[in-house]
This record gives sequence, structure tokens and C-alpha cells, in this order.
Amino acid sequence: MDESTYGSVAGGINRSPCVFERALLAGCAACALVQRHALAERETLACTDPVAQAGCRDFRDALRQNSSFALKLSDPTQRLPHALEMKLQCGGLRGLQQALLGTAPAAATEDAHALLEQALARYGSLAELPYSRIIQGVAAWSGRKRTASEP
Repeated sequence: MDESTYGSVAGGINRSPCVFERALLAGCAACALVQRHALAERETLACTDPVAQAGCRDFRDALRQNSSFALKLSDPTQRLPHALEMKLQCGGLRGLQQALLGTAPAAATEDAHALLEQALARYGSLAELPYSRIIQGVAAWSGRKRTASEP
């Protein structure tokens, strides 16, 4: 299946994609609201709650705006390559978890949406989140290291 066909079929099956899909698929996080779909030997993740999906999207957008310096972006609206999107998603959730707990978080965020809800309950709104501390998680996150046998 070519990528354009895959994209159109995936869009038809998964009309409500998880905002943090890459982080969840990589094992950086989990979410109680996610529904998994298998498609062409791949997996897509859907959000089962439209209100939660909108909240996660707003957080990711705010995170991206605030992370533009850490990600070395001249234009925060440009499409991110996979590695930077992973850094944004995994590092952002880890940074949010660290800002809430005050200590180094566990290896993976147990429930991304619950974490965001907890942050909103504590800080009141997305604008009030401690982005200076959250962005430290984005800057510090790194993906797996390539081995000598990988290209």
C-alpha cells in the first residue's frame, strides 16, 4: 500500500486521531482515552473523547509555540520532521509531568490526558502552565541512539 492510499484509508477509519499518537506509539506515554486500530501492518490511535482531543490539541499547539527556541525553529508553524515531533510530544509530556511532580518522572507518562487535566486543575489554564519548566523536558528529551549497524 503506497503512502497516499494509506493516508486516505487511515483518515476514513480514524476520524479522531490522537494528538499525541507518536508519543503513545513510541511508549513515552499512555492514555485511557485512546482506541487502537490496526491498518496495513501499522497501528493508528484514535481519541474517544472530542473534548479531550481538543484540549490535548490546544496544549500541543501552546507547547509548540513555547518550544520554538528549544527546537531551533525559525517558523513555529512549519511542519516538524519526525525526530522533532517526537521531541515535542515525548519531551513535552515528560516536562509537564516533571513540573507537576517536582521530581524526575517515571520512564513513561501513565495517562497523558489525566496529566493535562491535573495540570489545568492546578494552574487554571493553558496560559498559566509553567512552560519554562516544561520546555526543559522538551530540550532534554532525546530519542533512542542509533547502533553501529544502523545506517
